[in-house]
Amino acid sequence: MICAHISCGQQLDAIRNFSGAPAAERPSDYWTSMKDLSIIIVNWNSLEFAKNCIASIYSTVEDLDFEVIVVDNASQDGACQSLIEAFPSMKFVMLRQNVGFGQANTLGMKYSNGRNLLFLNPDTLVLERAISRMVFELEAAPDIGAVGCRLLNGDRSLQTSCIQSFPTLCNQLFGVDWFKRRWPRLQLWGMRALYVSSPDGLHDVEVVSGACLMVKRQVFEEVGCFNLDYFMYAEEVDLCYSIHCAGWRIVHIADAQIVHFGGQSTKKRGSSFSDIVMRDSVFKFLRRHRGRSYASLYRAGLFVSAITRLSVLTVLSPLTIVPNRLISREAVVCASRKWVNIARWSLALEEWTKQLGESNSNTAAPAKK
Repeated sequence: MICAHISCGQQLDAIRNFSGAPAAERPSDYWTSMKDLSIIIVNWNSLEFAKNCIASIYSTVEDLDFEVIVVDNASQDGACQSLIEAFPSMKFVMLRQNVGFGQANTLGMKYSNGRNLLFLNPDTLVLERAISRMVFELEAAPDIGAVGCRLLNGDRSLQTSCIQSFPTLCNQLFGVDWFKRRWPRLQLWGMRALYVSSPDGLHDVEVVSGACLMVKRQVFEEVGCFNLDYFMYAEEVDLCYSIHCAGWRIVHIADAQIVHFGGQSTKKRGSSFSDIVMRDSVFKFLRRHRGRSYASLYRAGLFVSAITRLSVLTVLSPLTIVPNRLISREAVVCASRKWVNIARWSLALEEWTKQLGESNSNTAAPAKK
């Protein structure tokens, strides 16, 4: 067991100063002496899910030399001692402050010794040989930089968010669930690979979900790790964009499956937190890669969308008091609260978002390889 306790200043210095040893300074057996895989799990108040996740890893991965590294983002549910006692062979890094998904994962990578890295959410369950299959395909082709798998909901239905396209004004403003269900194969959504078959089960995609994202260590170091400007929700999008721009392929493996329960940590914060941070992260991505004007159009478009939805909800409100109503009052209230919060964010009234993901990272887009 390796257990590290790291203060906020120490962890940020460690992340920002880490760039990997230059190839010329590495020993000749650098890659061959490493483990096949380092599995990095960032936990925040998800103790029971994390336990089940780690247990599923050890019960399904048998043919790889791997390690599990848990980075705890200042949980308050007693996760530290409980996980250490349950899994004494893993590495455990305990942070004194919640620094978000990207920073915690990058810090976990600093403590790793695998030539491949798997960033895995704690609210997942590994099925059969999913991880082994991902490692095999990642190493089989020299031009593949990252792979993802098929994510399933708790009832084993398909989770369509496991792949997506890079954010644009169109797919963000028109990405209504009804549209996606009605026309799931549109290139606009980036989900076509979920509904077509291929002989080897492999599909080139733009983005794979950060709930289960495997990347070659060499590639992760080359593109500069996770961008620290994001607190959560768009780090994997930005990473996949950097990998794509560097000339590597990103592949979805249809026959590697993992259950993802989804949003277990953010549920504890309340719905407004995830609603706002998700859109704030997309705004940062668009500003970084498409410019301030494009990102401002996204923000303005969200305001118009929010006002439109709130108008519709206002019209529907009287129907919630009708006997045997078909429209739930609770659903209308919840949706209204959500879009009020989004409208406030679009007008820059949610000041607390400015404190998320602050860093000194370069905002320039990566160049083609």
